[in-house]
Order: sequence, then structure tokens, then C-alpha cells
Amino acid sequence: RVRAAAARAAAAHGSGPRSSPLVCGYTVAHRELEKGLALLKNTEECLLFPAGFAVNLGVLPSLADSKDCEIFSDRLNHASIVDGCRLASLKGTKVTVYEHNDVRHLEALLTKSTRKRKLVVTDALFSVDGDFAPLRALASLKRRLGRDSFFFVIDEAHATLVCGKTGGGAAEMLLKDTKTTPNDSEDLSYLVDVHVGTLSKAFGSHGGFACCSRSLKSLLLSSSRTQIFSTALPAPCVAAATEALRVAGGYGTPGVTENESENIDEGVSLRARLWRHVERLRDGLQLKPLLHGGRVLNESITSPIACVAYGSETHALKASASLLKRGLHAPAIRPPTVPLGTSRVRLALSAAHSDTDIDALVEALTTIAEPRL
Repeated sequence: RVRAAAARAAAAHGSGPRSSPLVCGYTVAHRELEKGLALLKNTEECLLFPAGFAVNLGVLPSLADSKDCEIFSDRLNHASIVDGCRLASLKGTKVTVYEHNDVRHLEALLTKSTRKRKLVVTDALFSVDGDFAPLRALASLKRRLGRDSFFFVIDEAHATLVCGKTGGGAAEMLLKDTKTTPNDSEDLSYLVDVHVGTLSKAFGSHGGFACCSRSLKSLLLSSSRTQIFSTALPAPCVAAATEALRVAGGYGTPGVTENESENIDEGVSLRARLWRHVERLRDGLQLKPLLHGGRVLNESITSPIACVAYGSETHALKASASLLKRGLHAPAIRPPTVPLGTSRVRLALSAAHSDTDIDALVEALTTIAEPRL
């Protein structure tokens, strides 16, 4: 369905208007996709960007644009967030890095800060380690310090359409669906100010988006350079992303009504299948310890992104090559993407995989010969 939608759009419009959105590149199709994404994220508005990387490069310098601002960024945030912070620093914004997923450290830094405007930014699901940010603890911190204590931005690149009952992302899963205690029933998702995401992961398309308030979208439209001075998304990409939203999203997405339950059922089924794969891989590796020198990063697999740590680049490359010979593509992640001595093989699960695929991966990971230098 997604491929067919892209093909129809290409046949009808080619790439579509090749201009920036503010000139003549913005179409009804772009607007419909923005409406659907805003509904998915439960925000007033959404703004499309030419790529996921471009969202952070545009949003962060727009929100933190002067010497009275300070950005607090998780140490393991994606390169696009890091570069967005660097651009903001050129405007006088102070950038402070807090230890990975350490809410106490963040609180201490926030309390110590003398800047008037503060912004906290984190990946929701970290792309290299495969662990989740403690979103509920971060939202609770904002509520405790005050709604205006800091601006809260989360990057849901790897969580959108994957996490949550309707595919709304990690914010939906951790702030709405999951309660830390029986008495903790409050939905804290309203405390997230901006949901950043990409259309190139679970959507199977290309582009990026920022879901936010109506007033914030107006600000970004007039200040975000990566959106203002970039050519609008091609028509086939917009059509593909919109169809993916119909398949994996819920009520309110473009073309989906409450009576079209098959669309919702399909999205729920795809997510359920993906998370069964996560459980199958986790259980399989726990039952068959890795005897070839690797170890599961973070001790347990909690998301569709899993890593087997090898330490040295040589070991990771040889392990990846061994998997490829078995028909399994699991790339080695090495410096400069990760620090020296932390090279690993990255596993990315999909609903398109079968149980047989997962079992073959487990078997391969537990029988790879000890890599030799």
C-alpha cells in the first residue's frame, strides 16, 4: 500500500512543486500529512521538514536563540541534536550535557543554571544503545519544578508508529499507557512541548516533522532556516508517509474514519508482531548465552533496537561479516559513532521479519566463531 501510494503520486505529479514550502512547494497533500501527524502526537499542529536531521538543526537554534538560553542535552543524544545545539551556541546559548538518562544530574544542573530560558532535549529511544529515555521521570521533574521551568523537546525518530497503543511513540507508551505505580494514573504527555521525528524509519518514506503548538509552529515557520530555505518534500514521499500513517496510525489520520477498523487493527497487529519479535530475541539470547565474546548491551533487550557489544572494532567487524555470510545484515557500529572500545553489532527488528528470521539470528549470534585479531 505504501509503495503503491508513492507510485501513484509519482505518476501523477512527478516530484511535485520543486520549491520551498513558503514559495510554492506546499500542497494540500503536505497539509493533510501534517494534520495526521498532529493527531497522532496529540498536538495542535505539525511542521514538515526535508529530513529528520534537518528538524533538530532547525528547531533547536530557533527555540534557544540568545545568551539568556541554556540547552540541557543527554550525553548519548543523536548527532542531529548535537549539531543543533552547536548551531544554537553560535547565538550565545549555553549548551550543557547531562549524564545519560540521569534525571538527578539533570535536576542539579537545572537548579544551578542562572539562564532565564532553559530547554531539555533527549532522544526518546536511543538509536545506538536501544534504550529508552526516562520520559516519565523527566515529565515529572518538569511538573515538580513548574510548567515553565524548562522547554521539553523529545526526538521520537525510532519510536513513532512503533511504540504506544496507536503508534504515537514513546511519549504515548511511557507517559500515557504505562503507569509507574497503581496510583499513578495521570497522563503526563501534555508536558512535552515538541515531538521531533522522521519519516524515514517506520514510515518507510523520507522527511522529518515537528509536532507542537500552533503558536510554536508560527515561530518555526519564520525562524527555522532548514525549513524555510529547503525544497519541500517530494510528492511521492508525502504520499508514502500519509499511507503509512493510514496503515499504522489510528482514528483521525488522513482518510481513516472510526468505521474503518481494519486500518487500526492492522497497525495494532503490526506493532504487536514487532514487540513479540523483541521478546523472542531477548528470550532466545538469554536462554543461549553468547559464548563468542559478545554481550547484550544494557544487559537486556527492551526495544526493537538491540546491540551486541564486542569492544574492539576488529571483533565487531568480524562478527558482522559472519552474520552477513548467513544472510543476516547487522552492521558494525564503531568510532566515531561510538566511543573507542565500545564497538558493537546493531540489530534492528521489523514487523516484516518472521519468527524464523529471529530464530536464525539467535542461532547465528550464539554460534559465531571467536573473532581473532
